[in-house]
Amino acid sequence: MALSDHERKLLAEMEAALEQEDPRLLSTLTGKARTKQGSRALLGLGILLLGLLLLISGLIAKETVIGVVAFLISLSGVILILTNLTVKPPATKSKRFGLGSTLESRWDRRNNNDI
Repeated sequence: MALSDHERKLLAEMEAALEQEDPRLLSTLTGKARTKQGSRALLGLGILLLGLLLLISGLIAKETVIGVVAFLISLSGVILILTNLTVKPPATKSKRFGLGSTLESRWDRRNNNDI
């Protein structure tokens, strides 16, 4: 079902008001917020594939230097992909997970018990 001209006008006005009030929310809702991360992840994928091709060619040529450089290129591609595809926690009180945060919480509990 198509929108009438009046409904299109109202929708355009609401979108303009939302853009002025909260442009970040609008970019999230329209999908424009992920384009930068997505393009960087695709760049990382391209670097990874280039590094793997170089690695295979280094193995065929039996050149260790080419293999090492190709491995470093592939590793940088993987790092670029992983840094741009991580899910960020909400801006409210975020809980950290992992070995570092576990050790930090143990340290804090130990220090709080001694006082």
